[in-house]
Amino acid sequence: MKALRFFIFLLSFSFLSQKGFAQGSAQVYIETHKEWAIEAMEEFGIPASIILAVAMHESANGSSKVAVHLNNHFGIRGANESKTIRSSYKGYDNVRASYDDFIHYLKTRKQFQALFDKYSAYDYRSWAYGIMYGGYAGSKTWASHIIAIIKKHQLFTFDNRPADYTEPPFAVSEEKKPVAENSRPHYTVKKGDTLGAIAKRYKTSVHLIKSKNQLQSDRLKIGQRLKI
Repeated sequence: MKALRFFIFLLSFSFLSQKGFAQGSAQVYIETHKEWAIEAMEEFGIPASIILAVAMHESANGSSKVAVHLNNHFGIRGANESKTIRSSYKGYDNVRASYDDFIHYLKTRKQFQALFDKYSAYDYRSWAYGIMYGGYAGSKTWASHIIAIIKKHQLFTFDNRPADYTEPPFAVSEEKKPVAENSRPHYTVKKGDTLGAIAKRYKTSVHLIKSKNQLQSDRLKIGQRLKI
């Protein structure tokens, strides 16, 4: 009987220790890397909470094999010269290089460029879904996992939120699927129209309209149909 109780005690202790270690490793990861995330947010406008949460999710708080052996904390695929593990993930000289490459990845991929114009540096939910729908992750629940990490560890406190900011409600239906292409608003150019006037009317930006329609200049033609 005593042996059974002792065995149960060991199991309970082991479970609590592992739970505490997992929580602790998350906090250690945050403290170690938060300054890089904040620097990137201030320079490029990506929420620091998003950068940290993606890294924590993709690298298991820095403990995954890819993170340990390749310094890859964002799950970006590419070449590596590791003789320790065989992997299709990209290798980096250090962890900071992995962070820098994640920012470069978002900045240089066409499908993510609109996020920088459309969303603020504190709208982490829109960034999470925008990155997911841009093809960064194959899982349809990826964004919800990122958001859960941000909320659990209150990573949004690192974002450039206004002092009086109140987080708006986010409809579940909006979270689950992107807007279908054929349901997006369109506008037919009329005489006297300019991109600036159209952008103002639809509360968007000239850059975003040009990006969606692959326009090389601001010149418009009467009758031209634009995606808004």
